[in-house]
Amino acid sequence: MQLYFAPLESITGYVFRNVYEKYYGGIERYFTPFITATDSRRLRNKEMRDVLPENNSVEHLIPQIMSCRAEEFLRVAGQMEALGYDTVNLNLGCPARTVVSKGKGSGFLAKPVALDRFLEEIYRECPLKISIKTRLGVDDPEEFYEIMDIYNKYPVEELIIHPRVQKDYYGNHPNLEMFGEAVKRCNMPLCYNGDICSVEDYEKIHAHFPEVSRIMIGRGLMARPELALRIKGIELTEQERIKRIGEYANAVCEAYCAAYGPGQPVLFKMKELWGFLADSMPDGRKLRKKVHKVQKLDGYQRLMREIFPEIRERQGD
Repeated sequence: MQLYFAPLESITGYVFRNVYEKYYGGIERYFTPFITATDSRRLRNKEMRDVLPENNSVEHLIPQIMSCRAEEFLRVAGQMEALGYDTVNLNLGCPARTVVSKGKGSGFLAKPVALDRFLEEIYRECPLKISIKTRLGVDDPEEFYEIMDIYNKYPVEELIIHPRVQKDYYGNHPNLEMFGEAVKRCNMPLCYNGDICSVEDYEKIHAHFPEVSRIMIGRGLMARPELALRIKGIELTEQERIKRIGEYANAVCEAYCAAYGPGQPVLFKMKELWGFLADSMPDGRKLRKKVHKVQKLDGYQRLMREIFPEIRERQGD
């Protein structure tokens, strides 16, 4: 089974990816948070830093592009080729209203004729392999029958399916029946994405679709960073698991401080991380509240030393 780390905007950038890979790993492919293709001929500094090969120590990274205009997509793909990438991923899955209102992400799925023309041009002109991350449609899962027919016309390197429609956001349950239709009808490699938060969740999907050998996980890995290891049969004792979480969170904080300087932006990022990570800790609700109440980075660091003795010992406190 190949496991992929799903991109989460503002969270899974290069600083985070590098630390995660060092402390956990078990991931075959990482994907960047989406690069928004515009009519500008330059990437934003933040986006460029995230894709620079010298900033990334993970073995296999796929840049993800958000666009509904072929010329803009091709421009960014060309920039990725110049950096040495051989594959890019097209984001047709983001359900955010700010994205959908511009006809991008899963909003593009509402325009199948325009989508078909777009795919025809980028697959004809792009020198790189193109994979696609998609939802089932905008309003109705039945929309995916037409969308599948469109995808099947092109040499899609890989189709990553989050089996919800746009209006679901992350509510309701993934539509496994429609994912099963994709397994029967699609002629490209498929990857399943959606609500894999435990080994049991993974086993359920694997039992339903044993022919699918690729699974993408996002929020599940943020909350339980050891999940990929457990899926691959590597177990940690509870003591080891908690100790590693402390070391990992501390390393993420140190890496952010090194990259951006110590200050409030780092605190905000650590609060965002613990919004997920607290779920895997004893008394996680209390811990989440404590982290949320911290107002300064040094206060956050003191709290971590109180919770994880090994950090206190390492830092000589």
